Amino acid sequence: MNLNATLIAQFVVFFILAMFTMKFVWPPLMKVLDERAEKISNGLAAADRGKAEMAAAEKRAQAELATARDEGQKRINDAEKRAHAIIEEAKKTASDEAARILAAAKADAEQQVTRAREELRGQVAVLAVSGAEHILKREVNAAAHADLLNQLKTEL
Repeated sequence: MNLNATLIAQFVVFFILAMFTMKFVWPPLMKVLDERAEKISNGLAAADRGKAEMAAAEKRAQAELATARDEGQKRINDAEKRAHAIIEEAKKTASDEAARILAAAKADAEQQVTRAREELRGQVAVLAVSGAEHILKREVNAAAHADLLNQLKTEL
């Protein structure tokens, strides 16, 4: 056995194995590694997009929440204003009604005072005639002295 022939044979076998590996084994292996690297980079890009979308969605949610909060506060303020307006309207209606009732009561009191005065005048006239009768000891004719009695009523 010759050492040189063995080395050359091993070199030829190694060269054939290297060529076979470079031609048939290495390309599919590199293809698989490239595909895996591409999947990883796509996954990382998708994760970044997901984070960006999540941040944008969170911002939109915060904006919607702020808008809803503002709208709720506006509705509360509007309701308070409306309640205040209703209370003021009820107060005005009540004061108008009280003024109307007071005016009606004053008018009624005036009518009663006038009626009482007229009644009192009539009674005073009757008493005056009665007193005059007693003083004169004779009866005064009411029909004959109607003008005199009316003038007496107006003076009282």
